[in-house]
Amino acid sequence: MRLGSGTFAAGCVVIEVLGVALFLRGFFPAPVFSGTERQAESPAPEPSAGASSNWTEPPPPLFSKVVIMLIDALRDDFVFGSKGVKFMPYTTYLVEKGSSLSFVAEAKPPTVTMPRIKALLTGSLPGFIDVVRNLNSPTLLEDNVITRAKAAGKRIIFYGDETWVKLFPKHFVEYDGTTSFFVSDYTEVDDNVTRHLDKVLKRQDWDVLILHYLGLDHIGHISGPNSPLIGPKLGEMDSILMKIHTSLLAEEREALLPSLLALCGDHGMSEAGGHGASSTEEVNTALVLISSAFERKPGDARHPAHVQQTDLAATLSIGLGLPIPKSNTGSLMFPVVEGRPMREQLRFLHLNTVQLSKLLQENVPSYEKEPGFEQFKVSERLHRNWVRLYLEENNSEVLFNLGAKVRRQYLDALRMLRLSLTRRAAQYDVYSMAVGTVLVLEALALLLLSVPQALSSRAELDVPLLSPVFSLLFYLLLLALAALHVVVCTAADSSCYLCDLPWLAAGGVMALTAALLCAGVSALTRTWAGGQCLTQTPPQSTSRWSELDLLSLLGTVGHVLSLGSSSFIEEEQQTWYFLVNTLCLALCHQTYRNCFLGDDCAPQRCPHTGEEFDGIAVALQGKRAGPEGWELSQAPKDPSSLAALRGPERWMVLASPWLVLACCRLLRSLNQTGVQWAHRPDLGHWLTSSDHKAELSVLAALSLTVIFVLIQKRCSLTSKVALALGLLGVYCYRAATGTVLSPWQQDNKDISKGITEARFVYVFVLGILFTGTKGLLKSQIIAADFTARTVGLWEIYSGLVLLAALLLRPHNLPVLVLSLTVQTVMTQFIWRPLRHGTAEVTVMHYWFGQAFFYFQGNSNSIATVDVSAGFVGLGAYVEIPAMFLTAFATYSGPVLWASHLVNFLTSEASSGSALSHACFCHALICSIPVSGYIIMVTSLRYHLFIWSVFSPKLLYEGMHLLVTAAVCIFFTAMDQTNTKS
Repeated sequence: MRLGSGTFAAGCVVIEVLGVALFLRGFFPAPVFSGTERQAESPAPEPSAGASSNWTEPPPPLFSKVVIMLIDALRDDFVFGSKGVKFMPYTTYLVEKGSSLSFVAEAKPPTVTMPRIKALLTGSLPGFIDVVRNLNSPTLLEDNVITRAKAAGKRIIFYGDETWVKLFPKHFVEYDGTTSFFVSDYTEVDDNVTRHLDKVLKRQDWDVLILHYLGLDHIGHISGPNSPLIGPKLGEMDSILMKIHTSLLAEEREALLPSLLALCGDHGMSEAGGHGASSTEEVNTALVLISSAFERKPGDARHPAHVQQTDLAATLSIGLGLPIPKSNTGSLMFPVVEGRPMREQLRFLHLNTVQLSKLLQENVPSYEKEPGFEQFKVSERLHRNWVRLYLEENNSEVLFNLGAKVRRQYLDALRMLRLSLTRRAAQYDVYSMAVGTVLVLEALALLLLSVPQALSSRAELDVPLLSPVFSLLFYLLLLALAALHVVVCTAADSSCYLCDLPWLAAGGVMALTAALLCAGVSALTRTWAGGQCLTQTPPQSTSRWSELDLLSLLGTVGHVLSLGSSSFIEEEQQTWYFLVNTLCLALCHQTYRNCFLGDDCAPQRCPHTGEEFDGIAVALQGKRAGPEGWELSQAPKDPSSLAALRGPERWMVLASPWLVLACCRLLRSLNQTGVQWAHRPDLGHWLTSSDHKAELSVLAALSLTVIFVLIQKRCSLTSKVALALGLLGVYCYRAATGTVLSPWQQDNKDISKGITEARFVYVFVLGILFTGTKGLLKSQIIAADFTARTVGLWEIYSGLVLLAALLLRPHNLPVLVLSLTVQTVMTQFIWRPLRHGTAEVTVMHYWFGQAFFYFQGNSNSIATVDVSAGFVGLGAYVEIPAMFLTAFATYSGPVLWASHLVNFLTSEASSGSALSHACFCHALICSIPVSGYIIMVTSLRYHLFIWSVFSPKLLYEGMHLLVTAAVCIFFTAMDQTNTKS
């Protein structure tokens, strides 16, 4: 079966997407989990030796009521630092002098809301894949404090983030959920929680009250931790805490037990305002436990101690008199029970160690050899001796000293058990990972083996679809894979995704794997046979490597190798900045050589085809021309001499690489990203500060004007008008949200939340896209109407630019302007005069797309994803549009450069196969890093930074491959329309 090279490449990328999805399903492990029934057994009795203990029932609760006040993104310095002293005076008083215990609770990555709620209430370590589930939280089936409290008859009331309602749909006697993803709102989202307080605090019909405030997190997403809005929001939270605390103190006069008020955060906030990664600002959260039970003596200075966020589940369970959740990996915060009698302290510690030891037994086959389990047995033996001594004589110094020793032993056992469980939290599904890796490598191998045919003048290749399926090798492989599947699934000790699939689905995966392997063998045989023929009759080729060929090869290989280092992943933007700068210098050298030396140094051509084989970003340089001839573009036979250029055009050609280099250097100063230098001041922080709002407004207006000038030249009159009104609407939207100044509104108050203005822009975006699509359809009807086709493609590109201008933050509009400037300069003064081949132009577009991904301020950290872009123009959270807008805003750089590549090749290349070649090259250059990174991540899966550095990058690679698949499908569709026209 003959397929176009673009169609074939798109199919290979789709297969790679399937392989990466299967790899991700196996790579992101299920957390350490207890498989026993929730209430299958009663709490462990107190140890006894020689005498029967009379304490076999669960301990009574320590607190009559518990209020959990969770402030989203409450990092530790917001309470314990200078901001807390200034804006939270009442909380600061309680921390420094009041009846409270202060902690810095460390949250493990991913630092997003839903996994952190699970960690707080189950005590377990959620899987990293919960980042994806955070968008649509499923019901929490794992054993947790809320479920235990409901089963014990506790009446629970909740107000705040609707994530809790999704996790616990039938647990609250009263609730009012607020949308957590509508980040533009930081006022009403908190007012809707506080409005219930006066009424509920006067009632006596509840035992647990949970409040989840989102405003602080939303301010961080909008303008960062240094925003002037942070202080008033902290002050608001301080006044609410004071109201709750005074109400609880008033009720304690009539209660037998004290109350507990827990102030905590689910995660922190990075210096850019986001969260999700593992920086200190994101993982360190404030935790303050306030209760009259924690009375302190005069002069007793309590500094915040460091604990794990998972420790709160065990502590709340003990405080409410509940069994500790079975999947809990945290330990009791001992200062909470330090004031209790020795017997109660040891009882609480024993319950916690018993629960952890049982969890260790369920998850570690050789648990008896674990140091934590051995320490637990020693502690339990000493505890028995203490109980016997206690029952014989109630008071003695020996009893107290032995109790203190047992307490130390238990605390050491808790620490070691927690470490053992944390180390074994990563239970990889190696079978699914292996199958996914094989699919990805098979697709890459097919791409590499198909280069001779895919890059030929016809841009077509024979794909052996039927012959492998009906070959003996296919059935032998399928039989072997089925046998292997049965062996793995029957011998597997843990859960396996492929083993849980129905046989039809699993058989489909095995059939696809076998078919791809057979196709690869067929392609390899054909390539080897062709090589033998060429060896017998070698052609007289004079083609040679160019500087750009070598740069493409070395740059791609170097980038792939750099992904094996955590430091290079954290600072990957430096790799792309270096490659783009080196590319500019190489272009400068090529331009100067052609301008001053003329044709003497021009690249030589292959005499068999009269074409230049421009090479690709891998070792695919055409040293020989096959029977069909390899070509990447129909370049003229004498394209490279620029000596004839005179006047301003000649100087512009000479200056253009330096102009591009200057633009890249300016963009590096706009957004500091990565890890090592992210904290340094940059132009973006300077522009977004409240003191420079006027400068930001002028820059935004100027940027939108330049965007119109650069884009409108090839648009139709209708699209020009729509583009102008759309860009005006972008500024109106930012003015309505208060980000920039509004010249037509004197008091500068927000007219609205910008919803109307943003929807106004969306109308023009859709209108321009519709006009461009109409032009493409017109070119199909009128085959000779080449102008309608090029204008239609450019208008689709213009619509995407307008959408990017709306979604990008105002200080990032210069990124869009300089991106368009670089594209214009490269088109007019580099690609056209130098007549670069399709492969070289594709590689350059891909590299600049990657560089502009980081110029926007993105990184390989989840914290830099601007989720606020997903809610532009939305009055409420709508999942699919929000996800699309967020993804487009994040990957607008690569998408716009890929779209520009389609426009350039359609309007400039005289060969009808240019788009097919570009699609193939784009798919290949994207597939190599993905395949290499999957292999590296597999080998480094036990690395210290696997979850904080390598895993987020793996998600980005998966998303990048998905974007590549969409780009390749777009390339293929445009190529098909070009063929028909």
